[in-house]
Amino acid sequence: MSKITWKGSALLAPVPVTAVTCGEGDEANIITVAWTGILSSNPPKTYVSIRPERHSHGLITKTGELCINLVPSLLCKKVDWCGVRSGRDVNKFDAVKFTKEPCTQIRCPQIAESPLTLECKVTDVLHLGSHDAFICDIVAVNADESIVDEKGKLHLEKAGLAAYSHGEYFALGKKIGSFGYSHNKKRTKKSR
Repeated sequence: MSKITWKGSALLAPVPVTAVTCGEGDEANIITVAWTGILSSNPPKTYVSIRPERHSHGLITKTGELCINLVPSLLCKKVDWCGVRSGRDVNKFDAVKFTKEPCTQIRCPQIAESPLTLECKVTDVLHLGSHDAFICDIVAVNADESIVDEKGKLHLEKAGLAAYSHGEYFALGKKIGSFGYSHNKKRTKKSR
């Protein structure tokens, strides 16, 4: 297979579609963010990268808190709308009819319609050029009961999440394996 080489660019895909909530009370806002991920499992840390000129950047800087709401494909159009409008001009919660739900450890709201939310407290801000990376401790995780089984196991595959790839949204779908499946030995009738 031959490859074409381009100059370095922000071309890592797919990435999650998230609706980041921030601010408090009437100032609460939603910003669409795809540049997020996990930095550490112990302690649990994440980040979101946001341009300094964005309205939400100022809200997060002011409060030091944010909530990452994962987005199912059914809500993708509403979340996309939040990404092309400014919270300076419109109340996005009202405009897209998302329900503000209190978080358990932080003051900004979560989106009730999101199947999984990460409550986050900012610990550091890295100024990286076009974007600032808000480094956060994940202080609580809220999962909708519909994606947790009777034994308490999370089934995120039931959430119907969306992914973003270079300007386009995709619905996640078919499971192709589990962590370590390339190494697992096939079970024989005797070992069952």
